[in-house]
Amino acid sequence: MSRVAVVTGGTRGIGEAISVDLKKAGYNVIATYAGNEQAAKEFTERNGIPTYKFDVSDFDACSAAIDKIEAEVGPIEVLVNNAGITRDGTMHRMDFEQWNTVLQTNLSSCFNMSRGVIEGMRERGFGRIVNIGSINGQAGQYGQVNYAAAKSGIHGFTKALAQEGAGKGITVNAIAPGYVLTDMVKAVPEKVLEKIIATIPVGRLGDPHDIARGVLFLVSDRAGFITGSTVDINGGQHMY
Repeated sequence: MSRVAVVTGGTRGIGEAISVDLKKAGYNVIATYAGNEQAAKEFTERNGIPTYKFDVSDFDACSAAIDKIEAEVGPIEVLVNNAGITRDGTMHRMDFEQWNTVLQTNLSSCFNMSRGVIEGMRERGFGRIVNIGSINGQAGQYGQVNYAAAKSGIHGFTKALAQEGAGKGITVNAIAPGYVLTDMVKAVPEKVLEKIIATIPVGRLGDPHDIARGVLFLVSDRAGFITGSTVDINGGQHMY
C-alpha cells in the first residue's frame, strides 16, 4: 500500500509541482487548499489528485481535516507544510492583521498540521515532515518583516521537531526556495525581475519542480539519515 502524503497549499505553484511529483513517485497524495475552488477543481481534473478544503491557520479545522483524511484515505506518513501567503508592506505601514495573518498561515500552520500527525507517526515508527521555508527567511527582504519572520521561524521549528522525532523514525527537514517561477513571481514587473535574475549565479529563476525534487528526496527512505536540515534551492543566490 502506497504511503499517504499530504501537501498543504498543494494545488498551485510549488505546491502543485510537489503534489504531482509525489504522485508520479507512487505516493497516495492529498492536496489541501484554502479558498480557490475553481483552481482546485482544475488541479484535480489535470492531475487526478483529490483535494480537501480547510484553513491551515485554524487548529481545529486542521485537526478535523486530518481525522477525515485518515478515515477516508489512511494514516498520513508524509506531510509537506507548503501553504503560505504574503501581505507585504514596510513596518511603518503594516497593520496587525497583515502581520498576524501571515504568521498564522505560514508558521502556525506548521504546528497545526504537524501536531495532528505526529502521534500517529511516533506510534508507527515512521514519518516524514518537510517544511517549505524561504530564502527571505534566511536573508530578510525589504517590505516583508511578517513573511521573513514566519519563514525564519519555520527553520527553527524544523530543527527542534527533528530532535524530538529522530528516535521514533521521524525525519523533519526544511527547504528554502529562492525565486521560483510561480504566478506570484510572474506578477513582478519585468525590470524588477531582470534585476532579481541578475543576482542569481545560475542565471535563471527556479522551476517549481526544482523544489519538488528536493522534497521527493527528503521524504524517501534514502534520506533516513537526514533530519533537522535546511536544503537551499536558490541557484546560488544566498550561501552561508
